[in-house]
Amino acid sequence: MGKKILVVDDSSTIRQQINFVLSQGGFEVVEAQDGKDGLAKLKGNPGISMVISDVNMPVMGGLEMVELMRKDPANANLPVIILTTEGTAALIERGKAAGAKGWLVKPFRPEQLLTVAKKLAA
Repeated sequence: MGKKILVVDDSSTIRQQINFVLSQGGFEVVEAQDGKDGLAKLKGNPGISMVISDVNMPVMGGLEMVELMRKDPANANLPVIILTTEGTAALIERGKAAGAKGWLVKPFRPEQLLTVAKKLAA
């Protein structure tokens, strides 16, 4: 398997779609259902080289998860892409301030997601 990517989304359908695209591109995928689960999966799966996360999720949202991730020196520079239905300037700014490297709006184009993953997954 290739580089490991953590996919955090409360929709199992979206996680499956992203998993399929990334797996076809040679990536290994770890799935989480919300930000809290994402943080746990990040700690329990060494070698994750990138995170793709939704914003609005129950328990803990994606931006809060990214803000907490950045407090851990081990994850301070881990690339994060936000994949969400929202694209307001204020939300995108908050994402950048939290440390997100990119912002994609759903529905995503598989080739675009794969290009970003290949570019950012270290």
